[in-house]
Amino acid sequence: QVQLVESGGGLVQPGGSLRLSCAASGFTFSGLALSWYRQAPGKERELVAHISIGSDRTTYADSVKGRFANSRDNAKNTMYLQMNSLKPEDTAVYYCNARSQFGRIDYWGQGTQVTISS
Repeated sequence: QVQLVESGGGLVQPGGSLRLSCAASGFTFSGLALSWYRQAPGKERELVAHISIGSDRTTYADSVKGRFANSRDNAKNTMYLQMNSLKPEDTAVYYCNARSQFGRIDYWGQGTQVTISS
């Protein structure tokens, strides 16, 4: 069964950190573009971090640059998003996505809630 499962969300105070995980089963990340998105209430889904097909380099949204870091463990078929210096505006449901070049493969996780509040 093909699945992407996010975990690691929660409630933290401003300035805190969280590490999100995105575990794939039923397929591998090889040959796919990998992304993290987030969606806050009443807002459109926003691309947070992206790794293009064949690249090891992650590009980040300006809003998270310098605070978030994406990594992957190919042996575990898992991607991680380390989020530091969190702000209330980072509050959202975070999703991971794996997509082939022309979208024939387009897998989404169920999302994990991140809430930044004092």
